[in-house]
Amino acid sequence: MGEYVERQWDPEDAGGLGRKDRVPGRYLAYVPDELGDGLPALGAEAQGAAEDALAVLARADERIGPRGSFLNHLLIRSESISSSWIEGNRVSPKRLAIAELLHQGPRQALDVVANVRATEAAIAGLADRERAITTSDIVDLQHVIEPRLERGLRQEQNWVGGPGWSPLRAAFVPPPESEVPRLVADLARFATGTSGNPVVRAAIVHAQFETIHPFIDGNGRTGRTLIHTVLRRADALRNALIPISTVFAGDTDSYIAGLTDYRADPPKVDEWVIGFAQAAERAAGNAVRLAQDIAALDADVRDELVLFRRDRGLSPAVPRRDAVVLRILDTLASDPVLTAESVSTRLGVSPAASHRALTELAEAGILGRARERGRLLCWTADRHLALVALTERSNRVGGGDTKDRRPRLGPARPDRSQFGAGRPPRPSRQDAPGL
Repeated sequence: MGEYVERQWDPEDAGGLGRKDRVPGRYLAYVPDELGDGLPALGAEAQGAAEDALAVLARADERIGPRGSFLNHLLIRSESISSSWIEGNRVSPKRLAIAELLHQGPRQALDVVANVRATEAAIAGLADRERAITTSDIVDLQHVIEPRLERGLRQEQNWVGGPGWSPLRAAFVPPPESEVPRLVADLARFATGTSGNPVVRAAIVHAQFETIHPFIDGNGRTGRTLIHTVLRRADALRNALIPISTVFAGDTDSYIAGLTDYRADPPKVDEWVIGFAQAAERAAGNAVRLAQDIAALDADVRDELVLFRRDRGLSPAVPRRDAVVLRILDTLASDPVLTAESVSTRLGVSPAASHRALTELAEAGILGRARERGRLLCWTADRHLALVALTERSNRVGGGDTKDRRPRLGPARPDRSQFGAGRPPRPSRQDAPGL
């Protein structure tokens, strides 16, 4: 159990603050206990929920299989979009993918691109169980997400929520800045561990990180990225990234209530672990469905290409296995936005060959063309990107069918006409016309 410490609020520069926020006063900042080494003792219900979630994650990882390495970038996009929607940063899958490739676009999209890269960095680097996680690693992770901020732990008091700009009116006040270094060092040691149920460890790491709130900005996205680090380090997931934040984004009230439970007196750790485990199970189902939909779509676009080539009298109608057009199709899940230059670099072919292949796929209706002021910017695999949008909308109604329940927030409903001759996503993922 943590403790509250009393602090004084005296705004140094109150010129831009409202009347209520200019008022000095005393407030309480919450200092959590250190985590130590072992997992907390849980009740039977929470332990059972964590064990069930671990089994579901393992089955999902097995069903997705080695193909998960090709789908992970798409899943990371889904995770990052939802993670950012939690914080009010609303961006579409297509806008994100274009900003990622071209390194340009609206601030919101570029922020989510940073989240994508941080998640990939966490999986590639911090997930190595042969090395310990350090405070410096966590600082580096946050700096990738928020490169505009000075690197390092916060040197001032921060707070979360509330109607104004004052800790006196905040929904939650994290520990004083003087406590942050030791608490982050303790968190890093705990996140390094791999014993016990990794779902429980991931749940505790995330809640503790959000409670410490060790940075001025980027705490939510960094904390959600650490979930993947813990699950991968413990070998709970080998192939796929399971986008748990997509479920958190669907019910932010429950998410915030769960974090509040974790900080209660006494802490309601069981309630938080149960909620986290349920989110993990729903996210696993989402990831499996997305993988299945992508596999079906990949098969459809191959058939469409063959039909197009046959109708045009191109020979051979079925391209050779090493043909550039087929090599592009094989990677649309991970690279749904392309330029001739990006394809040339990635596949090791000439820009001219890349341009011919992309043009053929566009003429076949498989790729779209994104333009700005009449100038071609890139080619886009709109149906692959639409599947991410449908997943996001489904998450916002509890992971179910959006045919009868319209999501309150989330990416716009994809245009069903863009699915062309290929079959659209299965009914359990579709939106009804007009939603």
